[in-house]
Amino acid sequence: MNVKHYDAIVLGAGAAGLTAGIYLARANLKTLIINEGSIGGQMVLTHAVANYPGVLEASGRDISLIMKKQAKEFGCDIESNVEITKLDLNSNKKMIEIDDDEVFTSDVVILATGGKPRKLGAKNEDKFKGFGISYCATCDGDFYTDKDVIVVGGGNSALEEAVSLTKWVRSITIVHQFDNFQATDHAIEQAKKNDKISFILESEITEYLGEQQVEGVKIQNQKTGEFSELKTDGVFVYVGYIPNTDNFKDIIDLSERQEILTDANMQTNIKGVFSAGDVRIKKIRQITTAVSDGTIAALNAIEYLQN
Repeated sequence: MNVKHYDAIVLGAGAAGLTAGIYLARANLKTLIINEGSIGGQMVLTHAVANYPGVLEASGRDISLIMKKQAKEFGCDIESNVEITKLDLNSNKKMIEIDDDEVFTSDVVILATGGKPRKLGAKNEDKFKGFGISYCATCDGDFYTDKDVIVVGGGNSALEEAVSLTKWVRSITIVHQFDNFQATDHAIEQAKKNDKISFILESEITEYLGEQQVEGVKIQNQKTGEFSELKTDGVFVYVGYIPNTDNFKDIIDLSERQEILTDANMQTNIKGVFSAGDVRIKKIRQITTAVSDGTIAALNAIEYLQN
């Protein structure tokens, strides 16, 4: 079995992982980025990014492609769309095996594996995933041109993606379990002033209805307990995320929500292992905060190697 050694390995190629790779490679460290999905992570799900400093507006996908190009031009090797089948982070020489046939070792590892969309948990959700249920407006919005859809959630992602969907759909109903939103004032204002968007608050979807694909939903009012049905051509779900820590559950110290615990230097409980981005415990999750994490993790990893 072929074994290849690197100074540093970054697991994850979202904003945090790509940033860490850029800093590590620019410091002339032999660096490998391993990503189990496609490049960009949750960043590629954002249709329009207008609050990234220095960029007036761009898609999350475009920003991720620029970050990938930077990382590669500084010398990063990138392995994407692979499966991590074995890893050892406790030894001085860290080991990651992918696809059961390639082994990489390194002196330092940065865990930046991000998260995945949280499911709503309603009846028939697995049945209709991809058949009227989506977690990505950027990916699937144009499939619903001139149709009526529902957006579930009350945070920035839900409201901002609802607004972006209005360029395709005929109408949007935002269903939220609380009577207030957990989004910025700007996101709330943009959604409320859009004529295509209406709201059903203090309510939850309990069941997806249809035969071959979603044709409607059953909604329960949280105050009265009453049920109602609403016809729809599709549902976009934005109710949070689940950190991608399955590979580290018995290795790294995690929070109750399975997020990686770090100190201010992004150091985990294991010497030589750092973490960055949405996979670690933190309050604010933005592209800018992921980039910050990646920068801090990389610079501290560089210092660790030098010492």
